[in-house]
Amino acid sequence: MRRCLELGQRGIGTTRPNPSVGAVIVNNGVIIGEGFTDPYVGPHAEVNAVASVKDESLFESSTMYVTLEPCSHHGKTPPCSDLIIEKKIPNVVIGTIDTHSVVAGKGISRLKKNGVNVVVGVLEEECKEHHKRFFTFQNKKRPFIILKWAETKDGFIAPNQKDVQEPVWISNEYSKQLVHKWRAQEHAILVGTNTVLADNPKLNVRSWTGNNPVRVVLDKSLKISENLSVLDKTVKTIVITEVEKENSTENLVYETIDFSKSITKQIIEILVQHKIQSIIIEGGAQTLQTFIDDNIWDEARVFIGENEFGDGVKAPELKAKLEREEKLQNDTLRIYLND
Repeated sequence: MRRCLELGQRGIGTTRPNPSVGAVIVNNGVIIGEGFTDPYVGPHAEVNAVASVKDESLFESSTMYVTLEPCSHHGKTPPCSDLIIEKKIPNVVIGTIDTHSVVAGKGISRLKKNGVNVVVGVLEEECKEHHKRFFTFQNKKRPFIILKWAETKDGFIAPNQKDVQEPVWISNEYSKQLVHKWRAQEHAILVGTNTVLADNPKLNVRSWTGNNPVRVVLDKSLKISENLSVLDKTVKTIVITEVEKENSTENLVYETIDFSKSITKQIIEILVQHKIQSIIIEGGAQTLQTFIDDNIWDEARVFIGENEFGDGVKAPELKAKLEREEKLQNDTLRIYLND
């Protein structure tokens, strides 16, 4: 199952709206086939694992391991549970049940009715963690929300003033590359007006290989100039504003909310309308603090640099469970979970 989880990691960021599943087929203690979910409309993990087996006569004495319950419905591809039955694989070990309403135990039931021995719950917590984006979207009807920022040793995320319209880097090159990897894994990335005006960020993937996230920009009064990077239409961008604007295009969409009311739930509603499964909230401080204060977040990833500003924009205040801490050269990365 740990190998299934390793394989499933390879598809994160490419399989939406499907989960990124990993699967292996074992015969006499040896892995004879393995696979993970292809990009959307492509084969599922179980199909790729079956296709990788050279000697099909081994199926009838093998066990398939899979991170998530095999599907039992016709979508873009046929049901994986039917393939397992067709190949006469007698044993299936499942990490966790698929809570999606069109599956939700139906795949397991179909396998058992056709004589397959099914075991459920192996490394279950690890498999739930792996599929957290998919489960959050299905069960909580909102994206999986990651808060991310970098702060100095003395607790600032930006200086009060600067001479150029670009970021002042607090974290090192290794941390920056890791952030680009995260961007490739998540569906969208969100920033506020002040961050765009101060830094002119691109919010795309440059130091890693992968898809660019959908850019979500809060711009209450449409202060952001069209010559700034976030409005260049190279990446799908959703601008959330209170100004009615009708000239939306495929890659530049305007959505309106009422900024006089709590904005987080309104933002979530728009993200769900666009079927966004996960999002990184990158700032600035006011935007991050709004999600913290409204308690609408799942995970926070905070870099602590070794430099000091002495004064500046204070980092968000977060009181939460510290899950783990790790070093990236001279940076410290702290991961918090919202219980």
